[in-house]
Amino acid sequence: QEQLVESGGGFAQAAGSLRLSCTGSGLTFSLYRMGWFRQAPGKEREFVAAVSWSDKITYYADSVKGRFTISRENAKNTVYLQMNSLKPEDTAGYYCAATRASGNLHYHNSYDYWGQGTQVTVSS
Repeated sequence: QEQLVESGGGFAQAAGSLRLSCTGSGLTFSLYRMGWFRQAPGKEREFVAAVSWSDKITYYADSVKGRFTISRENAKNTVYLQMNSLKPEDTAGYYCAATRASGNLHYHNSYDYWGQGTQVTVSS
């Protein structure tokens, strides 16, 4: 059974850092492109970052570009999201997702599997 499990969320102060991890099981991880999304209370789920099958191609939302870095270790079935220079507006539940399709990685409908999420709270 395919499963994605996020970890690493928590509390941080503004300008601080957190590193999220997402580990996959039950799937051939290297065949999936991976993405991170976030959802704040009362708001729609929004794209944060995505990475191609290797580490070669990455995509970022404008709101996190230059502050967040997505990477992956296929040998560990894990994708990471390094979040630096955090802002209170980064507060949200963060979800990782996996897709084998060739669709646009910015759209949540492009993804096949989702984790249950990890909460990130940034205080000012």
